[in-house]
Amino acid sequence: MPTLVNYSGDNEFYSCGSLCSADLGLMLSLGHAEVYCPPRKRARISGPFVVDDRSKDPSLEILPDECLFDILRRLPGGRERGAAACVSKRWLMLLSSMRNSEICSNDTTMISKDEDLEVECDGYLTRCVEGKKATDVRLAAIAVGTSTRGGLGKLSVRGSNSVRGITNLGLSAIAHGCPSLRVLSLWNVPFVGDEGLLEVARECRSLEKLDLSQCPSISNKGLVAIAENCPSLTSLTIELCPNIGNEGLQAIGKCCTKLQSLTIKDCPLIGDQGVASLLSSGTSILTKVKLHGLNITDFSLAVIGHYGKLITNLNLSSLRNVSQKGFWVMGNARGLESLVSLTITLCRGATDVGLEAVGKGCPSLKHMCIRKCCFVSDAGLVAFAKVAGSLESLNLEECNRITLTGILSAVSNCMTLKSLSLVKCMGIKDLVLETSLLSPCEYLRSLSIRSCPGFGSISLAMVGTLCPKLHQLDLSGLCGITDAGLLPLLESCEGLVKVNLSDCLNLTDQVVLSLATRHGGSLELLNLDGCRKVTDASLVAIAEYCPLLNDLDVSKCAITDSGVAALSRGVQVNLQVLSLSGCSMVSNRSVPSLKMLGENLLGLNLQHCSVSCSSIEVLVEELWRCDILS
Repeated sequence: MPTLVNYSGDNEFYSCGSLCSADLGLMLSLGHAEVYCPPRKRARISGPFVVDDRSKDPSLEILPDECLFDILRRLPGGRERGAAACVSKRWLMLLSSMRNSEICSNDTTMISKDEDLEVECDGYLTRCVEGKKATDVRLAAIAVGTSTRGGLGKLSVRGSNSVRGITNLGLSAIAHGCPSLRVLSLWNVPFVGDEGLLEVARECRSLEKLDLSQCPSISNKGLVAIAENCPSLTSLTIELCPNIGNEGLQAIGKCCTKLQSLTIKDCPLIGDQGVASLLSSGTSILTKVKLHGLNITDFSLAVIGHYGKLITNLNLSSLRNVSQKGFWVMGNARGLESLVSLTITLCRGATDVGLEAVGKGCPSLKHMCIRKCCFVSDAGLVAFAKVAGSLESLNLEECNRITLTGILSAVSNCMTLKSLSLVKCMGIKDLVLETSLLSPCEYLRSLSIRSCPGFGSISLAMVGTLCPKLHQLDLSGLCGITDAGLLPLLESCEGLVKVNLSDCLNLTDQVVLSLATRHGGSLELLNLDGCRKVTDASLVAIAEYCPLLNDLDVSKCAITDSGVAALSRGVQVNLQVLSLSGCSMVSNRSVPSLKMLGENLLGLNLQHCSVSCSSIEVLVEELWRCDILS
């Protein structure tokens, strides 16, 4: 008490007097206040007070990046780091720049729901970023969010934000946060260069598949780093990368001894030196090779023919500098003993001589595809068919020197052939030929002749006599064939399963009736799109004779409500896809019939029909399992 009575009013104790209720309420609501009064003796009237703005308090944001980085790396677990990444873009980028080795604490697994991430059956996460979403910030968020769950296993970047596109910074964030990355695809990312790929090479040593497409800033330097640091690489695709050349491929051939698949397309700096060194490597186990639009010569094909003992799939396309000699040497080198599938597209060096040599030198060849090779003629095709003893599939597209004579002779001479496809071969025209001397191809199961305007009813009848065991028939786009040409083929075949007659404008109900009565017990797919002369009578036959049909397309046919009603009363128990697009005479009256069919339907196309929007809504509600296009 004496102390209080004798208080002298020095700076040890300041009194503010009493506070009114309003002032007190303000202080409590703010939760923080400092009151200032000038020093004086026990004043009875309270002095003014000042409430400090909390934003002026010291903040972590004023710390330099080095200090903040050291703080963030000491966060105890993944959940805490994920929460910290949400504070600001600066914090996110700092967290994404951390390597796993720089994190101090033991990680705890963070489990959260992320609609962009999915766990695949082999146990790692997949992420695909496209277009506007492809930014450095997005990649940084992915790296931080997945790092505590073992990291990202597969990343695909398709395109880039036009304003804030992906750069080396974003790819480095992925490398630091996802050292377990196994598959990386970069498509059309012009701002990603060697620096980003170097970080991937240093941190992601388990990389198995690399796909670089339209990456102009990546050069040999980045590819060499991948080769030296990623020995587990099994698949490499390089497309439209103008700064990658022979040096990068040489490094891949030297260091990546597990490489099995190689695709190189439209890379002007890659030539014989790079391709040959990679393929001729003593440790090469390549099985799939695709070379498109490269400046390679006959030398590279000679190397392929000599060293490609394990190659099973070979695709050669747009090789302008390869001559007939290259294909001849490739075949006669007799090194492609394991080759199963060969595709040759737009190669002027592919001639009759080279084709025959390839047939002789590839004893295991089963699938042959020749596209846009203008110097391949009947003689080369027949010679190839005679020597290719294991051939099962032959595809010819835009080979305009091949005629019907060559096709019939090749089919007759290749007794193992199971599939024949002809697309846009303008040299095929109707000819009257003697087929009694030709042997039927008993093993041929699939025949596809599409968009060959000269192929008419006479040609079809002759081909039909040589193909008695067909299961699949595709004659789409053959405007010249009629009932008279197709009926003999349908009568000679047994058990057709899939038939595509789209845009065969001259076919009528007679063909569909024959098809239904003779092959209805096995028919599963029938496409009559654009066959304008097909009417309700065809649907009546289908409804009666085709119990296994699961896919029916009668778009732009002369179908009415009566035909749909007949189909709904039919024997189809497996019909899952029905297309009535362009059938303008199908109206609201077909809704009850469609409901009956809808018990098993998964797809229904009613575009350009006369069905009202309200009827469509009823069908959508009733057929909840079915996807309806209207």
